[in-house]
Amino acid sequence: MNNLNGWELMRKINYVKNIINAILSCACILSCKTPPPVPEQSNGKDYAQERPAIIDTSTLAIAFSGSSIELDYRKSYLAHEAQFYTAIYEGLFSYHPLTMEPIPAAAEKWLSEDKKIWVFKIRNEAHFSNGDDLSAEDFRTAWFSVIDPKSNSPYSSLFDIISGAREWRLGELNDKDKVGIRALDKKTLQITLVTPAAFFPSMLCHHSFSPIHPSMVGVEDWNKKKIISNGPFYILSNEENKITLARNEEYWGASDVELKKIFVKYAENADESAALWNSGECRWISGDVNIDMLTDLSGIVVNPMFATHYYYICSIRDPWNNHNIRRALMLSLPWEEIRKGYYMPAKTLIYPIQGYPEIAGVDKTDIEEARKILTEAGYEGGAGLPELVVRLTPSRESERIGTIMYQAWHEQLGVPVKIEVKPFGEYFDSLKKADYDVGSSTWIGDFADPYTFLQMWRKDSNLNDAKNNDVDFEKLIDKSMGEEGDKRWKTLSQAEELLLSHGTVLPISYSFAVNIIDLSEIDGWYGNVLDIHPFKYLSFKTYKPLPGVVMAR
Repeated sequence: MNNLNGWELMRKINYVKNIINAILSCACILSCKTPPPVPEQSNGKDYAQERPAIIDTSTLAIAFSGSSIELDYRKSYLAHEAQFYTAIYEGLFSYHPLTMEPIPAAAEKWLSEDKKIWVFKIRNEAHFSNGDDLSAEDFRTAWFSVIDPKSNSPYSSLFDIISGAREWRLGELNDKDKVGIRALDKKTLQITLVTPAAFFPSMLCHHSFSPIHPSMVGVEDWNKKKIISNGPFYILSNEENKITLARNEEYWGASDVELKKIFVKYAENADESAALWNSGECRWISGDVNIDMLTDLSGIVVNPMFATHYYYICSIRDPWNNHNIRRALMLSLPWEEIRKGYYMPAKTLIYPIQGYPEIAGVDKTDIEEARKILTEAGYEGGAGLPELVVRLTPSRESERIGTIMYQAWHEQLGVPVKIEVKPFGEYFDSLKKADYDVGSSTWIGDFADPYTFLQMWRKDSNLNDAKNNDVDFEKLIDKSMGEEGDKRWKTLSQAEELLLSHGTVLPISYSFAVNIIDLSEIDGWYGNVLDIHPFKYLSFKTYKPLPGVVMAR
């Protein structure tokens, strides 16, 4: 999942020192390192003021940044849309609200003795919001629509783990029966993988593996049609500034869903988000918010994420497709200066989670070695090198880092550098083109496994904006698919080392999630490494007396 504006929010909360120290403290959730001491929280109205009381505990209003949501999950890869999809779509598995581990959803039972052939039994009580039965064919049809060669779905390459899916996606195969997605009967789905993969259920939590009602498959614009979905909620109305969700009484677990309605409101800017919180109109702010405007800071919830902000060097144009040249660019950068001001500076692409092998990462600056590499490649003093196009977002932080890159590459190495700024609304689409050489992104893991960060750099991945094409990297990823446990993670860490040592990925900082929500009033919401909070678990807390205590009325 892509999150373009994450660093902006981090910058805004830097002044709240006790919050930041809490971030560093809870970093042990992932790294298991001893946290630093946390100072006492501030007191008084600067920290918290009363907001209007909750009137209706059956409805929850949330503020999202932006002006719209893409309702066709096959076309999206943005973080806030992935959060929204937990309300209306559900696959075979869903995320545990705290651990992000896979838990049974539409699949009631499953079996795989060899971790290569998987058989899933769909719940008899699983239905779409209009009452139609949910069938194995609904999954098969949906998945084929994602990997359709004409679909250009951002996550279609995730399906490459399935036998024949990559070849079908690339148009190299036209026999559906040779793709390992089969509906054995109305409620039985069989999936055959390329190689054994014990982590497959974790992947199936992702929204791209959801089913689609037959009437929706061929619809081009889902925003113009009444959505028939299978999640715990369905869309009651879709207005210009908000979406209203209602509890799906046809959902197999409807009796456990406490909220009757959810209002998802669009906040045009950070100031409006803060106003929605202060007024009590929204009880959860997910997205950009003006911290300075908040009258109640007790709702700030911060937690480390399985996410990294990085730059990358494309491999599509000569000579930047030479990993030695990319390495020279990497070695010339003053990493301490670039990462200055970040509370969780990153030397690696993957957050150092417990059990994952420690690797060297990127933090070495060696101008002389960089110059030597260019000279040996025939580009002494930068002579003969083409223009290096660095594509940035229109933000102060991008400008700062872009300036440092320009100084290092042009002034130190003699590389002709062009700085190019694209508007936020155009940036993601522009990264898919082949007319630039350096871009940036903030990537949030789609499931709790290092593979979610590495699969996107594969040659045929449609998430591979860097156009990375490394035979040795491919071999390591292929090797890992047949491994499990520590052995698998060691192989994946070797693949990550290649990305870093070859100058493909230039990591800047690990990210953390910032939400505004009062956890003393909202139940079922937990800070987690993916910053995904399945809607079906949310409710307002009810205060019950302790045993033997009678509450006064």
